[in-house]
Amino acid sequence: MPKSLASARTRQELVARLGRLTPEAKPLWGKMTAPQMLAHLADWMLMARGELDVAPKKAPLRYPPIKQLVIYWLPFPKGVPTAPELITRKPLAWGVEHAAVRRDVESWENLKPSAWPAHPVFGQMTTNAWCVLAYRHMDHHLRQFGI
Repeated sequence: MPKSLASARTRQELVARLGRLTPEAKPLWGKMTAPQMLAHLADWMLMARGELDVAPKKAPLRYPPIKQLVIYWLPFPKGVPTAPELITRKPLAWGVEHAAVRRDVESWENLKPSAWPAHPVFGQMTTNAWCVLAYRHMDHHLRQFGI
């Protein structure tokens, strides 16, 4: 089974990796700076909590088995476009963004499953799918910066 934010050990791993990220870190791929990536992750977490609306996309990724393959197994491709709502905000101060992402990871277990919104690409998802996708998304971006 893939790693998931449902696991306290996995959350601790991500927080430790996040602690190694610096504002000057250069991406191995993509256009985002480290501060922009943190703002993106913070906004993604807002979306996951239902606190930031992101327009739904009509895509075949909403339907099984493609949905499960992408969420759980296929590697995340580099350079896939994201929702504009998740990349347009100018990053706040490094410490503010960093603390927000850390807090979101550490408090993930407190999210209520009834609060999961529909994902803009994958549609309705189970708690397990949200937890796996959240880990894989953050892992993807930390690896983007060699962390």
